[in-house]
Formats: sequence, C-alpha cells, structure tokens
Amino acid sequence: MSTVHYHNASVDGQQLFYREAGPEDAPTVVLLHGFPTSSCMFQNLIPLLADRYHIIAPDLLGFGFSDAPSVDDFDYTFDALAGLTAGLLDQLNAERFALFVQDYGAQVGWRVALQNPTAITAIVSQNGNGYEVGLAEGFWKPVRAHWAEPTPLTQAGLREGLTLESIRWQYLHGVPDQSLISPDRWYHDFAMLSRPGNDLVQLQLLTDYARNLRLYPQLHAYLRDSKVPLLVIWGRNDEIFGVEGALAFTDDAPHAEVYLLDGGHFLLESHLDTTAGATRHFLDRTVPRAAAHHERTPGESGSRKEVMQ
Repeated sequence: MSTVHYHNASVDGQQLFYREAGPEDAPTVVLLHGFPTSSCMFQNLIPLLADRYHIIAPDLLGFGFSDAPSVDDFDYTFDALAGLTAGLLDQLNAERFALFVQDYGAQVGWRVALQNPTAITAIVSQNGNGYEVGLAEGFWKPVRAHWAEPTPLTQAGLREGLTLESIRWQYLHGVPDQSLISPDRWYHDFAMLSRPGNDLVQLQLLTDYARNLRLYPQLHAYLRDSKVPLLVIWGRNDEIFGVEGALAFTDDAPHAEVYLLDGGHFLLESHLDTTAGATRHFLDRTVPRAAAHHERTPGESGSRKEVMQ
C-alpha cells in the first residue's frame, strides 16, 4: 500500500494542507473535495489510486486543516479558492494533471480547468455539478431565496444546512444500506464547521455559489471544444445534485462515460470499490503514462451510460 504524506504549503499568505501519495514521476491526479468535508473524504480512495498515480488532495481554504481566516480578513469566493488551488499546484510543479472533483470541488476544478485548459488530462466528476438542471429543487430552494433577497430570514434557511442533523442527512440520504456509513464522517465535518467564525465562511460561500451558474456556459464550451476525457459517476438518489445534472454532461461531451450508482451524494462512503474501480479503469485508458504509451485521442471510446449497483 502506498504511503500517504501530509504537508502544508504557504500560498499567497495562506497555509494550505494537502495529502500526497504515489510516485512523483507518475501521472498526477488532483482530488478536490466538497462541502462540508475536506481531503479526509479521500482517505480510502487515495491508496486505491496511488500505486500508479501521483495523488494531490488539498483542503480548500476554510475547510479541514487549511487556514480558515475570518470573513473580515479574507473574501471567500469560489474564484479565490480556485486561485489558491492553482497556486498550490504551481508550487508542486503539477504542470499536467487529471481532476477528480466532487460538490464544491467541482466549482473550484472548473475554474482551474478554464484558466489552464491544456493542463487537464482528464476529469472525473463524482456528483460534481456543472448544469443548472442538476440543482435539486428541494435542497436549493432556500439557497435561491437567499440569492434573490439576502435577509436575516433567508440566511436562517442557509444556517439549517450547517447543523449536525443536516450534515448527517447529506451522508445518509439515498443510501440503501445506511449501516455502511460511519458516523465519524458527519461528526468530524460538524466539528470542523463549528470552529468560531466558520459559520460565516460557509454562509459567504453559499451566497457566492450563485456565480457558479453564470460560469456554466464557459464550462460547457470548454467541454465541447477540448473534448477532454470525462467520467461522470453519480449517486442517482442524490437530492442535492439530481441525476439530470449527470446526464446533462453528454449534451456538451457526447464522448463522456456516465455511471449511475444506487447511492446518494457521497459515493466514496457507500460505493468505494465501484467508484475507485471505474476511476482507475478510466484513468488507465485516458491518461498518458509515458512517451511510449499510446496517447488515446479524447473521446476515442465513445459515450457510455450505465447504471451500476
């Protein structure tokens, strides 16, 4: 099993924590986590990829073990998180890399890809939304209300998403066998989000999320023009990002491979082996490993849509 190393790096005056594993001369895969977690969501995936890939998994600013400056000291936007992530990758000399993105990590990853499209070798989106149709109405209704009219009343609706019960729901909803999910996961996330002032960090990011919708047309053009190899692996029971968001990727990337699993938002908790296996198989076929290795033309395999248990 590959050894995982735990590092901190200073980027634009902020300390960013990241996990690193695998041979440094192997193709790089960058893992970008979502809300409300951190790179710890990848702790079981990393060993399953690091035997043949160089893995970098950072904690976004305000999450996990990275710095979490107050909203008075830092303007939390997805543009800012993407800038810090790109800065970290520059420091680590990651010139070309594949992305594995989930939830918030997708919004950061799309920006990283748009800013430097030639750096991206492939993308895996695990419930990482890129289409407005993917925003499940029930979950996003209070968020949209706050976007339309930011008031203490609409902000209270957002705060509901920061409670222990809400975080627990994110892990358990849509999972047929909930006994597979360790309570450690939501208690850990809740503890990190409960640090003094972090509620305001999360509220600022939820407010800024509206800008992601305006970015989506650029993402769609990038997918059409670049034909970057794309794997979409999705919990079909996700009540945060609906399955329509998974299928929409094929509108702009008809070569995309789409797998729908019988799970919810956090597939690495309930479907680790299936998700890791599909990711390895995809990366092995799409990411160049050496100059002598056959460099597959993007989209060569054609579109695939499958429902997996």
